[in-house]
Amino acid sequence: MVQEKIAVFPGSFDPLTNGHVDLVERALTIVDKVIVAIVENTHKAGELFTLEERLDMISRHFSNQSDKVSVKPFTGLLANFVREQNAQVIIRGLRAISDFDYEAQMALMNRHLGHGLETICLMAREEYSYINSTLVRQVAPLGGDISKIVPPVIAKAVAKKLKSMK
Repeated sequence: MVQEKIAVFPGSFDPLTNGHVDLVERALTIVDKVIVAIVENTHKAGELFTLEERLDMISRHFSNQSDKVSVKPFTGLLANFVREQNAQVIIRGLRAISDFDYEAQMALMNRHLGHGLETICLMAREEYSYINSTLVRQVAPLGGDISKIVPPVIAKAVAKKLKSMK
């Protein structure tokens, strides 16, 4: 029996963007399953959504791919979480060359901690190269249109969250 290839795609995903979605979909051309691993960071300044809200939104977005994409929270060392999930690789996205230094350091540390654990870095598509969750959190409260940079379920959740904060 051939072992299922499982990848972990870690991040805060506050909120999930179309760039994140693209990376998951492209990773599925390489591996059989992707675990979107939401880091539980309760001390992050400027957090828009709670961990539970992110788990719910991302699960709803990928509900039609639930056999290939799962969403789970994690704390602690990523290498330990990857091992606990019986995954073989970590998926990371690169938007610009400036991302490479950080990702290379993290990949080498995870390889050390995970006894050979590999990281696959996927280049962002050009149309998503400027998008990140921080920009979404900055632009949306000022009335900026985020409908083309986040999935519809996320755009609705952001609008609802911002309305409740007024």
